[in-house]
This record gives sequence, structure tokens and C-alpha cells, in this order.
Amino acid sequence: MSTRRDFFKLAGIASGALAASTVSKVALAALPEAVMQVSPDTMPPLLPQNGRPYNPVVTLNGWTLPWRMNNGVKEFHLVAEPVVREMAPGMKAHLWGYNGQSPGPTIEVVEGDRVRIFVTNRLPEHTSMHWHGQRLPNGMDGVSGLTQPAIQPGKTFVYEFAARRPGTFMYHPHADEMTQMAMGMMGSWVTHPKNRHPQIDEVDRDFIFLLNAYDIEPGAYKPNIMTMTDFNLWSWNSRIFPGIDTLNVRKNDRVRIRVGNLTMTNHPIHIHGHEFTVTGTDGGPVPRTARWPEVTVDIAVGQMRQLEFAADEEGDWSFHCHKSHHTMNAMGHNVPSMIGVDHKDVADKINKLIPAYMSMGDKGMADMGAMEMPLPDNTLPMMMGEGPYGGLEMGGMFSVVKVRKDQKPGDYKDPGWYRQPKGTQAYEYTGPAVDTSGAAASRQTQDAHAGMQHHGHVIPEVEVQVRKPQGHGGH
Repeated sequence: MSTRRDFFKLAGIASGALAASTVSKVALAALPEAVMQVSPDTMPPLLPQNGRPYNPVVTLNGWTLPWRMNNGVKEFHLVAEPVVREMAPGMKAHLWGYNGQSPGPTIEVVEGDRVRIFVTNRLPEHTSMHWHGQRLPNGMDGVSGLTQPAIQPGKTFVYEFAARRPGTFMYHPHADEMTQMAMGMMGSWVTHPKNRHPQIDEVDRDFIFLLNAYDIEPGAYKPNIMTMTDFNLWSWNSRIFPGIDTLNVRKNDRVRIRVGNLTMTNHPIHIHGHEFTVTGTDGGPVPRTARWPEVTVDIAVGQMRQLEFAADEEGDWSFHCHKSHHTMNAMGHNVPSMIGVDHKDVADKINKLIPAYMSMGDKGMADMGAMEMPLPDNTLPMMMGEGPYGGLEMGGMFSVVKVRKDQKPGDYKDPGWYRQPKGTQAYEYTGPAVDTSGAAASRQTQDAHAGMQHHGHVIPEVEVQVRKPQGHGGH
């Protein structure tokens, strides 16, 4: 992780032309500075310089928005604007976001804080800002046309309310949602408890990120905003593996991970090597009597979940969505399965006509991932990432929780790959050959025939051939 000051830029330069045409210099000077971020790396936690103290969060591949105190009010400045987001090395997307990034920066406050947020619109259309899950006055809820007029291009609106309850929340537009959220307009909000809370434990590491999805065709840069189901890029904070940073913790740390879902489907988020409990939602802390251990939690659309666990098992532990297509990049949906099909002769003939021709794998997708295939500009292979023992064959919503006994408190740097102690790693068997045919196969055949008899009658064997439907058939 890099230091914040290496990447922060003041918006006085970036938005000067806009400001000159919309507000006077005197009015501009009265606004809190709009801090910008251009790095896709995970920034260190932002320690509070004033206001009530709290234990800050770490935004995965993101950052926390600084504020200023003005007569006891915590003031922030969000700028809605087009941004360029590096989704992974080798691919960038032209999105919409806030303060130079998509998602926008995390807002951190403390229960009871009086909060004032200036929202400046630098988009080509109107927008608004909804504070998802917050208890606030109706006129601050941010639904354009219902609770306020929309924020027109070049205009700045002010939202002000008290952070009434602790928890994990989101912010996003409630104006032309199909376009603006599909373009990446969203961000996280954390309200820390003012005092010790009976349902909220103190933790050593506190991470947060949002789930989002895009349909960006290979070679393109902008999402297809009309897509409803067939997304091809599944991301955490608009990053896809191997562009998602690892979550690095010290052994025996108490770890909290806050996850919000603003995609169009649910996501079963799964961790290896540990059990967690769901300790909170965007509705507030979960009572201790209602918690139970899990290794996977399904996060539905529009929901936030807080996962907590003791990182007491050293190693590199996978952390991912358990929908297998969500851990792949640039997925195509209309590709026939060639598994088990011997097409070598046909492929050889085609290759004589088209020397660069490559046929789909007849065993699985792994052999395709190992091929050096030319790709269109600005896209990524379906399966990527190199681990200490070869290809990880992952993409999309995948990362690694790295637990180390020698990781210093507060140190979020990547410790490198874990080396298992001797005798604790799976190994190749080199003993006598294992009988996988012959007598064993004969016994299996006899058992199968016995199982096909019913009431003295032999049920004939039926070979079932399944062909996956192609296309949508007009539906």
C-alpha cells in the first residue's frame, strides 16, 4: 500500500473550470476541499485528526474521504464525475464515480456526529445522492423527484443530518439508477459507535468493500448499461482478480469484513480455513443470541453484511464468491461445451485454412487458460493469477486472506506467499499403483446391474444425452 499523500490531489485544479462557470470564487472557497484519488491500490486507514476518535476501516482497493470540522459539523465534499478505473493490470474501464474513483471514497463518521456533505455534479446528466440505510429527515433521503429536485450538471447540493445509529451503509444515486449504478456510482459509509456497544465488538482489522458487476465487451471501455442478467465482469470495488488486493492480517487478530451488494444478483461469499459469524447488517447489529457460525453467507441485492472471525489459522486462505462463474473474467455465454468431443481431425483441417485457429478444449477450461491466445485490446483472460505453485485459474470476485504470525499490528503490507511447514502440505503419491480398473471395475458393474433390478424385473439401461440449450429461443 502507498501513502495517502502520494495520491491525493486537491480538486481546486481538477475542477477549476467547472467551478468558475457555476459558483463564485467566494462560494468555492467556502466549500471543503474535494480530495481526489487516482491510485487503484488499497490505501492505509485514515486516522481521525479531529472529532470523536474511532478505529478506522480499510477500504479494499479504495480509500477514506477526509473531512474538515466546521463549528462542530463534520463536512465532506463528494464530486460525481466520469472516471477511469483500472479493473486489473491490462484493463481500464470508463466509468462514473466520485472523486476520481469508482466506487467513491468511504465516508467514516461516529454515532451522533452532525454531518454535512456537499455533492457537486460533474456528470453530463442530473443526479442525486441516497444514503442507503440511514435514519435521517425525509428531505435528505436523496430520491430525485420525490424528496428533492435532481442535482443538475454543474450544481452543488448540500445534505445535512445526524449519524443516528452505528453500522455499515452505502451511498448511491436515486436518479437514472439503471445508468448511474451500472456505470459504477456507489460508495461505502461506516458509522462507528460513540461508546462501547453491547452488540459491537472491538476488532483489530476492519475491511470494507462493495460487490458490483459490469458488462464490458472485450475491446470496449464502457459498460453496457442495458444488461440485466448477462454480466461478464464480477468485481469487488470495481476490481477483478488478480487486481483485487489481498487482506493481510496478524495471526489471532479479530477481523471484521463489511460487504455490500449493489449487483443484480445474490453472492454467496465464502472464506477458507475459518468460521465467521454475521454480526451486523445495514439494519444494525445482529443480537448475539441470533448469531451462528458460517463459512459462507449469501448477500442479496441491496444488502450489507458484517462478517467477523478470529484469524487463528496461519496461511493463505481463499476468499471469494462461491458462484463459479463469478470467479472468472470476460465470460461468454453462448459457447458450446466440447468436453469429451474428439475434434482433432477437424481442428487440423481448419488449421490448414486458418493457421491461428484454436478450438475449445475437450477436457475442460484449464487447458484453455494455459494457452497463449491473442486477446482484444483492453480485456483479460477468463482465468488468471499465478500462485507459488502455478496458475490460480481464477478471476472476478476472488482474493486471499493472508494470516501471518509475524505480521505487525496495523501493518497491511502483503507478506508474500505462505510456505507450509514440513509435513503439512498435500503431496504426490509415489507408492504401488492404485487399481482403478479390473476387479474394481467388474465389481462396480455387477453392483450397478443389481441395483437396476426391481420386483424381479430387470430395468433396461438408458443412456441419457443432455444438450445445453443455446441462445434464448426468443424469450
